Amino acid sequence: MEKKTLLTNCPDAKGLIAQITNICQKHQLNIVKNNEFVDHQYNRFFMRTEIEGIFNDHTLLADLDLNLPTGSSRSLINSTTRKRIVILVTKEAHCLGDILMKSTYGGIDVEIAAVIGNYDTLEDLVTKFNIPYHTVSHEGLTREEHEDKVLEAIAPYTPDYVILAKYMRILTPKFVEAYSNRLINIHHSFLPAFIGAKPYQQAFDRGVKIIGATAHFVNNDLDEGPIITQDVAHIDHAYSAEELAKAGRDVEKSVLSRALQQVLDDKVFVYANRTVVFK
Repeated sequence: MEKKTLLTNCPDAKGLIAQITNICQKHQLNIVKNNEFVDHQYNRFFMRTEIEGIFNDHTLLADLDLNLPTGSSRSLINSTTRKRIVILVTKEAHCLGDILMKSTYGGIDVEIAAVIGNYDTLEDLVTKFNIPYHTVSHEGLTREEHEDKVLEAIAPYTPDYVILAKYMRILTPKFVEAYSNRLINIHHSFLPAFIGAKPYQQAFDRGVKIIGATAHFVNNDLDEGPIITQDVAHIDHAYSAEELAKAGRDVEKSVLSRALQQVLDDKVFVYANRTVVFK
C-alpha cells in the first residue's frame, strides 16, 4: 500500500472538500489526514490531503481535473521519497552545521547532495559528513559569471530545493528563475524589518527588544520573497551589537531547519508572494 500527498490549489467554490474526498473514495483511497484553508481576499482554496491505497495517478488526477474549477492546480507527491537539496554557503557554519547534524541523526529526512561555497572555509566541516563540497570562488568574476559557474556545479545533482544557509550573495533574476519557488533563504532579522546588510547593527541602533529570523523563498526583490516561517528571541538594552548577532544565530538555525522540514513535508503553498503553511 502506497502513501501519497495530494495538494490542491484552486479558486474557492462550494463543495470542494466533498468533491475531492468523494473522488478519493471513488478510487478506493483512504484519507489519513486532511487540512484546508480559504483565503477570502484572493478567493483561493488550499487543501493538503494525505492518502493511502493502490494508486493510478493518471486517472486520479484526470478525475480531479474534470471536477475542479478552471484555474486549479493539483499535484500528487510520493510521501516516502526523500527529497534532495544542495546547500549554498559562504563562511558562517551555524545554519549549515545544524542541517548536517539533523540530517545525519534523523532530525530532518533529506538527502544533502552537495554543499557549494564561494570560499573553502567550511569544506572540512562538510567532508566530515561524507558530502561533496565544491568551492566556486567569486574572485575576479562578474556576478553573472560566478552564478553561471554555481549553476553549473548544482545542475548534476538535480536538487528539489537549493538552500541558502547564510550565503551572502545577492542572486540575479536568471538564478532565481532557474529554481523558482525552490530557493530557500534564511534572513537574519524579523522581516520586513531591517532588510539588507547588517540587520543586527540596525537593530542595535534602534534599541529593539526582540530580534528575529525569517526563512523565505527567494524572488527578485531583496529579502521580500514569500515567508515560510519566523521566530524571535527577547533581548534587552544590555546587549551589544555583537551579542545580538550571537543570540540571533541560534534563532536563525532553528528557523531555517523548521522551514526546511515544512517544505520537505509538502506543507507549504506559494501564491501571490505569500504562503499557506499547514502544521
